[in-house]
Amino acid sequence: MDANTQPISPVIPGRVTSIDFFRGFTMFLLAGEATELYSHLEQSHVGIIHFLGLELSHHEWHGLHFWDLIQPFFMFIVGVAIPFAVANRLKKGDSIRTINRHAIKRSFLLLFLGWALYFTDAGKLVFQFQNVLAQLSVTYLVAFLIRNKSYKFQIIFTLVILLLIDLAYRFFPVDGFNHPWVNFENLGAWFNNKIEGVDKASEWATLNFVSTTAHTVWGVLCGKLLMSDKPANKKIQILLIAGVSALLIGFSLDGLNITPIIKKIATSSFVFASGGWAILVLCFCYWLIDVKKKFISGSRMFIVVGMNSIFIYLFFSIGGAGFLHRIIDPFSSLIFSWGGEYMVEIITSLGIWAAMWYMCYWLYKNKVFVKI
Repeated sequence: MDANTQPISPVIPGRVTSIDFFRGFTMFLLAGEATELYSHLEQSHVGIIHFLGLELSHHEWHGLHFWDLIQPFFMFIVGVAIPFAVANRLKKGDSIRTINRHAIKRSFLLLFLGWALYFTDAGKLVFQFQNVLAQLSVTYLVAFLIRNKSYKFQIIFTLVILLLIDLAYRFFPVDGFNHPWVNFENLGAWFNNKIEGVDKASEWATLNFVSTTAHTVWGVLCGKLLMSDKPANKKIQILLIAGVSALLIGFSLDGLNITPIIKKIATSSFVFASGGWAILVLCFCYWLIDVKKKFISGSRMFIVVGMNSIFIYLFFSIGGAGFLHRIIDPFSSLIFSWGGEYMVEIITSLGIWAAMWYMCYWLYKNKVFVKI
């Protein structure tokens, strides 16, 4: 990792601010999950609060909650940033060979960090791809390597991998694992068991990195569109058409009982639906922040998190949120005990969230940006 010491302001000349906001907002929400706030909200007996908590949790199997979109959002926005990052390196004088070498190195570092998180949690080597970093190690590299291919090639490429993984689930011939959309009885479950050496592994399929490659590749296409010299209204029109089309495909596959929307095995319908939402959210952010010039100062709250997304993800993933809990909880209990245990839990979670945000802000303010 290195520390970039170039000054960064909330609105950077030549940058698409909505990309920085999108990445920061996504990572900010991921940090919120680490505080256990969402699970506390889900336990509430107040209808609207319980509903909010439910949407901020993963769907048990067949269906889609808002929280199921967060990992696709992050993998998508990484793809969006690739064309900008390559252009910036070329502008600085880096050769294509140097840029390619850096991308390969970055991919291996992402995989190493993703596996390291599993290792520190399990106390033994665990080869899984379920977390964001491990999956990105694959999807990022694939998207990077085909970034200069035509729009048509990249779209066909993603459609082909989605079709192939869909067919693989449907026609996998091993008894007991030939029920494509049944939990623990599908190709993803079999593959998990084999690589982990157990009889019943996680319900989150390691093979998800195959289908979710589409998210990152689609991100690259959107990034290239935003970099183009097309008028802003044309960019918005294309993003709207692409986003709505992906949503229609995803929900049609589900509604017609062709392929159900299942996040935990990243079915093709899920990838289309979540990808569609990712494109539409990017479109809205681009229209609001970069075109209408609204919410620019407010976006800074999230941009400071996105500037150190790798740092904060690693921090809360290795127990940083738990460490902050031990510091903040005694004070919350002392000051807010009059409101009961539930209030203390909520205040503690909010305090942890605020503390993690401030860490990112401190790094941002001191122009320290942890990258790989």
